[in-house]
Amino acid sequence: MRYFVFCQSDIVLEKTAEGYRIPTKIPVELKPWTTVMNVDGEKAYRIDLPLLDHPLYEMCGLRQSYYKLTHEEYLKAGKCHELLYWDQNTKYCGVCGGLMKFHTDISKRCEHCGKEIWPQLATAVIVLVRKEQEVLLVHANNFRTDFYGLVAGFVETGETLEEAVHREVMEETGLHIKNLRYFGSQPWPYPCGLMVGFTADYDSGKIHLQRSELSKGSWFDKDHLPHIPEKLSIARQLIDYWLEEMNK
Repeated sequence: MRYFVFCQSDIVLEKTAEGYRIPTKIPVELKPWTTVMNVDGEKAYRIDLPLLDHPLYEMCGLRQSYYKLTHEEYLKAGKCHELLYWDQNTKYCGVCGGLMKFHTDISKRCEHCGKEIWPQLATAVIVLVRKEQEVLLVHANNFRTDFYGLVAGFVETGETLEEAVHREVMEETGLHIKNLRYFGSQPWPYPCGLMVGFTADYDSGKIHLQRSELSKGSWFDKDHLPHIPEKLSIARQLIDYWLEEMNK
């Protein structure tokens, strides 16, 4: 049994001689718990106050835990965080305002009207656009640092993933693309997303940035790349894939 303990977006990690891991016993200082959930036979907890200055445990941001945990632990931690977020934001029924109570480990039912709900994902698309030996990179207004990423956006009601990619590229950069190909997908628990990645080729148009979304954007070759996303993201996976193709 492992214990995935969160205070907001920080997770408790156990220090070991080899590095870090998810705790296999409960740090007594963390009791009492605010929230306890069962997740695939393990426990997820939300606490109100962080665990500080402890010789055996430390708090770590979920993003940074990618570099300290195994990939399996990081993915499970992300799932636990998503479910805790969902639980925190679904206390009351959206139909009648009654209290929502757990019906199964991943569903709730209203005590008053019986409405059932399940965790929902916000699906987004992300695309690497190629133009001969160059790649399209953009800096979004909501990026916290100076790195450049790929065109991305949420899928709207009533459209396919492919339609969403074409729309986002056109809206954000004014470009038309072709040869759209599926690359892969990635859970993105910040707080409850699924990123679906694609590659595409430039077709036509000149870059005209949607300033409400992007502050910078341009074509870059492999030898003159700006600061690019961290390893944990599918954006970086797409860029690394493109770099491997360019270096062949």
